[in-house]
Amino acid sequence: MADPQSRAVTRGVESSNPDFGPPPKATKNKYALACALLACMSSILLGYDTGVMSGGMIYIQRDLKISDVQKEVLVGTINVYSLLGSAIAGRTCDWVGRRYTIAMAGVIFFVGAFLMAFATNYAFLMVGRFVAGIGVGYAMMIAPVYSAEISPRSIRGFITSFTEVFINFGVLLGYVSNYFFAKLATNLGWRFMMGVGAIPSVMLFVGALVMPESPRWLVLQGKVGMARRILEKTSESLQEAQERLADIKEAAGIPEDNHDEVVEVPKDRTGGKGAWREMFIHPTRAVLHITIAGIGLCFFQQASGIDSVVMYSPTIFGNAGIKSDSGKLLATISVGVTKTIFILVSTFYLDKFGRRILLLTSTAGLVCSLVGLGIGLTVIDQHPNEKLTGAIAFSFFCVLASVATFSMGLGPVAWVYSSEIFPLRLRALGSGLAASMNRLISGVILMTFISLYKAITIGGAFFLFGGIAFVAFVFFFTLLPETRGRGLEEMEELFGTFCKWRSTVRELEEKKKLESEKKEKNDLA
Repeated sequence: MADPQSRAVTRGVESSNPDFGPPPKATKNKYALACALLACMSSILLGYDTGVMSGGMIYIQRDLKISDVQKEVLVGTINVYSLLGSAIAGRTCDWVGRRYTIAMAGVIFFVGAFLMAFATNYAFLMVGRFVAGIGVGYAMMIAPVYSAEISPRSIRGFITSFTEVFINFGVLLGYVSNYFFAKLATNLGWRFMMGVGAIPSVMLFVGALVMPESPRWLVLQGKVGMARRILEKTSESLQEAQERLADIKEAAGIPEDNHDEVVEVPKDRTGGKGAWREMFIHPTRAVLHITIAGIGLCFFQQASGIDSVVMYSPTIFGNAGIKSDSGKLLATISVGVTKTIFILVSTFYLDKFGRRILLLTSTAGLVCSLVGLGIGLTVIDQHPNEKLTGAIAFSFFCVLASVATFSMGLGPVAWVYSSEIFPLRLRALGSGLAASMNRLISGVILMTFISLYKAITIGGAFFLFGGIAFVAFVFFFTLLPETRGRGLEEMEELFGTFCKWRSTVRELEEKKKLESEKKEKNDLA
């Protein structure tokens, strides 16, 4: 059986420089692109809920007469519920496959949206939030995993970043929904806002029925023939399809010379209880490094407080001096438009510049934007009886800059990176735990934001988030190697040396040169 590391270095390490390097030349596979688009539609569920609740909670509070604490719980608990959904989805997609897990996400969210739209009181509404949260958790775990597994390696970043693209699109739809349905009676407007969320869930369910299964999951079930046919459709050449299949078979413990349509896969390669043990009880240095990197990245993505900017933007704009409901909702639409525009930067450049350069640039910009927002809001807060037009405009600019810098790197890279670095045998579990961590931190931020800014002022809250974002920058710079252009089965060799990963990249580059020279000599002979 071929040594997987030798196969990886023969194909080439992107560059001796770990942050830059020549971009891979790619022709986008339209079939893989269509499959990923269908899968990433599930991300609209989270985006729509986030956007619609930012304005909807204004009218829910008026109609149901709930307190600020109840409003915090209402807003944030869907993320706590979704971490449960993500954890369950990690096991579900190993049992029934990636495709049916996506369909389940659509069904569960549909039920949740229906319950929220017809809620008669706060308790009923919270039941709907619980069901919808489970659906969101399913969606956020499975979308990036399926996209990464179906994609050719040269455009994997482009395709997997659709997760964040659709989140942003969903946020924008939620904001627009708020603005138009706010014109209805108070007790009707917010119900329409919640109920419209059922529409994308129906589209997601139908899409899941026509998309193919993940070839990597099929191999783990021993269905190598089916996996081969799907890889031939989703790869950029027949040779790449054969190489991808060989790597997947290697990771699954299937001999390379076994060409049967259906084979038996060793039980220790199919996840389950053994996966938990390998990740947390007896991890190798590489698995430990991968776990810290993947879960840590998803932790910092939300610990930077970006969801508080998106979800509580009407509150922030109110504190910044915009008083009318329509003015606040129009301002939030500009946030959604900004997020949607800037996500396209990462979508088209993740595979050109790599994950690290966009991630680090984005995080540095986010630090500056959050600190600037803290300064602007503090100045306004200290002059409550004055209308400081300059400070209001500066704060508005910093809100837009925060969502722009987040969307061009940290937002999409977290999903791309965490879905591609875990080994095949650990991918469903690892991605599920990373998504769970992401939703947990988002829930904590949203459920405490009002109490936090009342305790340390709204400007102080964003100074705190800016400090966390700076720690995130140090974490990313120190521990996360570049993954662009590598096959999913080749990732593990990059990890294990923690802060010294750059030396590992250089060693792989040297080995690549030796392999190339040896191959040239053999060709001449």
